[in-house]
Amino acid sequence: MKSKKTAVKKNKPVAKAKKPAAKVIKKAAPKAATKAVKVAAKKPAKKKSAAKPVDAFAARVKAVRAAHEAFLKRKNPVEASWENGVYERFQYPVLTAHHVPLEWRYDFNPQTNPFFMERLGVGGAYNPGAFYWNGKAHLVARVEGADRKSFFAIAESKNGVDNFRFWDEPIDLPELAPETNVYDMRITMHEDGWIYGVFCSESKDPNAAPGDLSSAVAQAGIVRTKDFKKWDRLPNLKTPASQQRNVVLHPEFVQGQYAFYTRPMDGFIDVGSGGGIGWTLCPDITTGVTGPETIIDSRAYHTIKEVKNGQGPAPIKTDKGWLHLAHGVRGCAAGLRYVMYMFMTSLEDPSKVIARPGGHIVSPHYSERVGDVSNVTFTNGWVRFPDDTVVMYYGGSDTRCYAARTTVAKLVDWCLNTPEDGLTTRKSVEQRLALARANKALLAK
Repeated sequence: MKSKKTAVKKNKPVAKAKKPAAKVIKKAAPKAATKAVKVAAKKPAKKKSAAKPVDAFAARVKAVRAAHEAFLKRKNPVEASWENGVYERFQYPVLTAHHVPLEWRYDFNPQTNPFFMERLGVGGAYNPGAFYWNGKAHLVARVEGADRKSFFAIAESKNGVDNFRFWDEPIDLPELAPETNVYDMRITMHEDGWIYGVFCSESKDPNAAPGDLSSAVAQAGIVRTKDFKKWDRLPNLKTPASQQRNVVLHPEFVQGQYAFYTRPMDGFIDVGSGGGIGWTLCPDITTGVTGPETIIDSRAYHTIKEVKNGQGPAPIKTDKGWLHLAHGVRGCAAGLRYVMYMFMTSLEDPSKVIARPGGHIVSPHYSERVGDVSNVTFTNGWVRFPDDTVVMYYGGSDTRCYAARTTVAKLVDWCLNTPEDGLTTRKSVEQRLALARANKALLAK
């Protein structure tokens, strides 16, 4: 490299001989450029493909679907802060309005719904009937639309506490005129081979005064099925009471007849002179006509069921008796307070109460208190798994559904060994003193 540079400096003529070449190149450059331009003119330059405009509708659908799917797959851990030895609670509700399929709420046609809006809103999914079927827990939820009308829809889960998914369509329930609204179905797998659903059928009071748009009539509607797909509508139950709510079909025949737990009422809301959990027999369910009603679990002053009470789901049969889950209502400064309680009836005579533990077993807890109708825990469904695990399902303030998990053995123990309500402060204190003193003596040993 060094020798070549020295040679160039000493040989000036060589350097001068190179200058014209440089000039030739400079003069030739424009010709080459012109030629290139001409060639370019003959062959149009390829246009860069413009980026396709973002499809806002498709992008929104994708985002909403992804968020919904992530929500449905969310695990529901046991609530670590809750402990009473009777049952477990969970961190999240097991069923909500957000679980309802997108296809039931949104119009997926970009022509008629360009902003992908929720057209048919849902306000809540709660108060489910429940059953165990094909290895899964199923809930027959009361789904309430933004229009205040309720309908029934089935959701299923393998473990009964999370990942609930609704079936493809809501239940196509036959209507009986002049029915306006339906809700709170109880499921009974009866020994006659049919699966029955009993629910509240509400209609406008035909005797309401002009302008009175609140008075209503409540009756017990009945449907039955073999596969939970096709439902046959039977006549509404006809009992001596003018109105009925919280009616439940017993799973077995009693004296060769269908047996119902009822809640006779004088009005749509107030039980009036009636109230309490009733019992009646029906010789032919296809007519719905029953015999007389008797009260087997009464209301009582200054208790959790002083205003009204009602049977929850169909009872669970055990070797000790029939387990019953019910709701009780009392008045307080915040309005009506709904809680859940239990009792047991005889295997030989399901209308005879053999155990009546005092107080509630479940009451509104933290966020369960807040909702469309606050301060409410209402039950009409539970599931008994093959291993005797029991999951109690209950509506939280008429908005969402929660679960409490226990076992048959624990519920039997709760019923048989929890003291009955003493009905007065003095007797309640005596129960506390007896327990405290017995524990003191035991622990001192």
